Amino acid sequence: MIIHKAEYVISSPKVEACPKADRPEYAFIGRSNVGKSSLINMLTGTKQLAKVSATPGKTQLINHFSLQSKGKEGMKLDNWYLVDLPGYGFAKVSASQRKSWEKMIDGYIRTRENLMNLFVLVDARHKPQEIDLKFINRLGEWNIPFAIVFTKSDKETQKVVSAHVKEFGEALKKRWTSLPPIFVTSAEKRTGGKYILDMIQEMNQVYIAEKHT
Repeated sequence: MIIHKAEYVISSPKVEACPKADRPEYAFIGRSNVGKSSLINMLTGTKQLAKVSATPGKTQLINHFSLQSKGKEGMKLDNWYLVDLPGYGFAKVSASQRKSWEKMIDGYIRTRENLMNLFVLVDARHKPQEIDLKFINRLGEWNIPFAIVFTKSDKETQKVVSAHVKEFGEALKKRWTSLPPIFVTSAEKRTGGKYILDMIQEMNQVYIAEKHT
């Protein structure tokens, strides 16, 4: 996939305020400070599309970005949305703010009809965290299509990263009969993004085919 255009559209406090659901949409979520903004900027080939911050909890709204991309040579441009969701976890916010975020995120994930896939970001430097596993299990209960993206793989050795990915998969297998797509990425070294974009390209084609049946 080649990204031709990526631009910010709107930040919404609730799903009802999001743009019209007239194209395929892919959302990114993860614990605060997991490297979500850096990954989004790597995928889109931009430096400041999503705001990168060292302060956890910087993203507080449902942020929509409009993307135009092309797959194979000769194919027409695809139009789709990339969505940056607030992180979950240890952001220093009040209990009421945290509850408001959870309501906003849950409402978006469960009701946004054009959401093709949710990419759940997990820090590759750490062993499986209960907060990530619990969130993923909720997606299963809600029947939400998702993939797991391990970030910051350059911050540890390949051996350590591989061990953490394997341990995470083993933890999921305690409740899941099969695992979702799994990607290992590094925004700094710009690795792994191609495979995520390939998946999005394939799902865009599925969306288009379903719209014409």
